[in-house]
Amino acid sequence: MSLISWLRWNEAPSRLSTRSPAEMVLETLMMELTGQMREAERQQRERSNAVRKVCTGVDYSWLASTPRPTYDLSPIERLQLEDVCVKIHPSYCGPAILRFRQLLAEQEPEVQEVSQLFRSVLQEVLERMKQEEEAHKLTRQWSLRPRGSLATFKTRARISPFASDIRTISEDVERDTPPPLRSWSMPEFRAPKAD
Repeated sequence: MSLISWLRWNEAPSRLSTRSPAEMVLETLMMELTGQMREAERQQRERSNAVRKVCTGVDYSWLASTPRPTYDLSPIERLQLEDVCVKIHPSYCGPAILRFRQLLAEQEPEVQEVSQLFRSVLQEVLERMKQEEEAHKLTRQWSLRPRGSLATFKTRARISPFASDIRTISEDVERDTPPPLRSWSMPEFRAPKAD
C-alpha cells in the first residue's frame, strides 16, 4: 500500500462556489427561517406536552415518537420571502440573523408567527440599508462639492487682536499714540473700512 493516496498531492484544489452572493444570502436566510420554525414547533410541542402532563398527571412522552413537522410555509409566502431575501446585501445577512434570533428569544412566538417576524426583520434591514445608502450619497456629494478658498475670506476681513470697538477711558490717549510693534505671534484681524 502506498502513501501517495494518503497525501493527495495530485488532487486539484477545491473550487470556490460559483453561486452569486445574493444566492448565498438567500439560502442562508431561508435555512435560518426553516430552522427557527422547526425550533418554534418543538417548543410549542413541549409546552403542550407539559400542559397535558399537568392536567392528566401521567407522562407518556417516552412512548410517543417525534412527530413530523406540521407547519410549512405556503409557496406564495415562501416566494415573497425569497424575493425580499435577495435584496439583502451580504454584509447585512449576519446582523439580520442576529436580530431575528433576538426577537425570537424575546417574544417566543407560535410557529405561524415566525415567518411574519422574519419578514419584519427583513424590512428593518432593508430600511437600514436604504438610510445608509442615502447617507453615503450625501457624504459623496459633500466630498465632491467645490470648496471656497481662503483667499475670499482674506479679502473680507483682517485679523487684529488689539483693535476693539469698546470705548475706554483713555481712548483719546490711545488715538494719539502710534500702534505698538507686534511682538506676539498672533495674526492681525481688521474689518475693512467702509468707503
